[in-house]
Amino acid sequence: MLKRVVVTGASSGIGAASVRRFAELGWQTVAVARRADRLQALAAETGALPIACDVTVAAQVAALAAEVAATGGATALVNNAGGALGTDSVESSSNDDWRQMFEVNVLGLRSVTAAMLPVLRAGAAETGWASILNLTSTAGLSAYPGGGGYNAAKYAAHAVTEVLRLELAGEPIRVMELAPGLVHTEEFTLNRLRGDATAAAKPYADVIPLQAEDVARVLVAAFEQPPHVNQDLIVLRPVAQSSVFHTHRGPLTPKG
Repeated sequence: MLKRVVVTGASSGIGAASVRRFAELGWQTVAVARRADRLQALAAETGALPIACDVTVAAQVAALAAEVAATGGATALVNNAGGALGTDSVESSSNDDWRQMFEVNVLGLRSVTAAMLPVLRAGAAETGWASILNLTSTAGLSAYPGGGGYNAAKYAAHAVTEVLRLELAGEPIRVMELAPGLVHTEEFTLNRLRGDATAAAKPYADVIPLQAEDVARVLVAAFEQPPHVNQDLIVLRPVAQSSVFHTHRGPLTPKG
């Protein structure tokens, strides 16, 4: 069975960790991101095929799908590219920030999925099955103050995932969603807070968050399930975080 997966947003964080984990388990991997230099380094490490692509640019997405098809096809897609900008209120936030978040988290996801579906169908015709997993967030399940634009984008990505599953009913293509909570990666919060390293460290103070590798293990395990098993929605949080509003800081100790 062909085990070839396309991972977007693969230049860092969860995307890069997922490429590494897939490769460890014997998958052929296609690593997709804007930053070609980082992709080349990841390719040298993992054997991945690097494809530089901005998921918000239609011509680049079409070229991505064509290159994947020409180099062996695929039976799996991870829509991981995304990100957040700012923590301003709905009243004071910027339409430009919201627009950018929608472009990558929602429209980019849709564009890549639409372009890759013919490739995945071809793979399914050959092997019997194909899989799509959209990396969303608990921010797409529960809103919080200061999350307006990111909440809206991830809620939309969650909805798109549910619609896609309905639209592909009857085809051998499973559609899965992984929604992580507090994850510490090198860039996500730093980018969200526009490079303010001091502020970016605060959400992770006195708590053991998820790491990119933790998310990657769960993500790849969903693809490793028997192909008829569909994990519609996986919510993943660190033990210290019981909701978007409740994160225990300090040691975790048994009561009694």
